[in-house]
Amino acid sequence: MSYGIIFWGNSWHSSIIFRLQKKVIRIMEGCGNRVSCRSLLFKKFQILPLKSQYMLSLLMFVVQNKTLFFLTNTENYNLATRQRSNLHLPQTNLTIYQKEACYPGIRIFNSLPLEIKNVAANQTKFKIALKKFLYTYSFYTLKEYFSQL
Repeated sequence: MSYGIIFWGNSWHSSIIFRLQKKVIRIMEGCGNRVSCRSLLFKKFQILPLKSQYMLSLLMFVVQNKTLFFLTNTENYNLATRQRSNLHLPQTNLTIYQKEACYPGIRIFNSLPLEIKNVAANQTKFKIALKKFLYTYSFYTLKEYFSQL
């Protein structure tokens, strides 16, 4: 399910796949349709919801290619601000660019808690910390992620 998720994970088709994911988890547990997957089943089976898997794959892509594709704010501006360690978010005029893999990756990375961003230099520690964070909150949507932080 995670193959190429950074390209299709933000499309409207992903909601259909997410419903199927919840249905399969309920079948695995033998629960009815009214049982909440968020609080019980995703945590029990240690499975990330689809949007959390999308965020994990996207953030791993950003961290692995940080020096190739992304600039930090200190590389772009010569000012020492609070946001200097964040990645530079380019201004766009087209929404099609905002739906590509790089733009939401930068937005999600910049919204991460500081203790996770600080370990981004070490990919294995970053992945472990990020998985722990995503298992704890198990986000269903990106809107939920941005509003909770």
